[in-house]
Amino acid sequence: MDESRQKYVPHTLTTQEYYRQITRLKKEKNAVILSHYYMIPEIQLLIYEGGIADFLGDSLGLSLEATKVEQQNIVFCGVNFMAETAKILSPTKNVYIPDKLAGCSLASSITKEDVRNLRKQYPGVPVIAYVNTYAETKAECDVCCTSRNALSIAKSFKEDTLIFLPDKFMGENLRRRIYAETGKKLILWNGTCEVHEQFKSDSFTSLKAEHPDAKMLLHWEVPEQTVQENISEMGGILGSTNDIINYVSQSKDQTFILASECDLGSTLKRMFTGKEFITPCVKCSYMKMITLDSILRTLQSIGTAEERFYEIALESNIIKAASIPVKRMLQYN
Repeated sequence: MDESRQKYVPHTLTTQEYYRQITRLKKEKNAVILSHYYMIPEIQLLIYEGGIADFLGDSLGLSLEATKVEQQNIVFCGVNFMAETAKILSPTKNVYIPDKLAGCSLASSITKEDVRNLRKQYPGVPVIAYVNTYAETKAECDVCCTSRNALSIAKSFKEDTLIFLPDKFMGENLRRRIYAETGKKLILWNGTCEVHEQFKSDSFTSLKAEHPDAKMLLHWEVPEQTVQENISEMGGILGSTNDIINYVSQSKDQTFILASECDLGSTLKRMFTGKEFITPCVKCSYMKMITLDSILRTLQSIGTAEERFYEIALESNIIKAASIPVKRMLQYN
């Protein structure tokens, strides 16, 4: 059997029955559930809203929450690199992911060997890794970054050339701003997010015609041409998920076109009920591997021989090495 995934016949429960069983098991297993914004709405729903999620956020925000909770067991509803980051920051806690096959095209685009080869090719050039990377990749880099603090981190280096990996579109969007403000140049890796790369400039032609007063909400991982053409025409924001949420909360505009994962649209609609959000519905297939059923199975496995199918296991030397660039990143949050 594939050790990364247990084979089982799914339960056939109603959503409310899943909620009841998951809530009961969280208490029994001393567990907390962290839900990413790209989860299906039923998983995003917070406890006070009648759901099961203890925290809702982006990958780094959730990993930071994991360091604060009293519970020993963390069920991370996201993709593998996110759960790994939580483990790096909370090495004495048990971190589980409901499906170990929930990967990431962007994180998979670069390996630790690739970083070592880049260092040989560009000796002495600092390496900045987007947090959307696997632990072994992080361990080879000088510092990690989020889309919110990448500019501040770039400014902190005395060198005039930096390596940024792995997202080439995010790198292209950052490169323009970093060069304008610091004069520094970025060497980019050719990695992409299979969701955000689909947002081409012509993806929004009909939507903009139908909603001429809408503002654009664009993630850093969207192609640079899409960003430049649409922001200049419609206005809006290029930023992280939290940047987008903050922009909408402060904006007097009522209609927005979103270029990010489809279920972030569900989050925004729930947060801002009086506003309208339109998006070409592009879903992350990896995120959708996490289901109420797999969350229930994960909780049932804790403390049994089956937990190996869900627990994030990182070697201590990887945790130690990767924690250095991750903790450096946190100085700029």
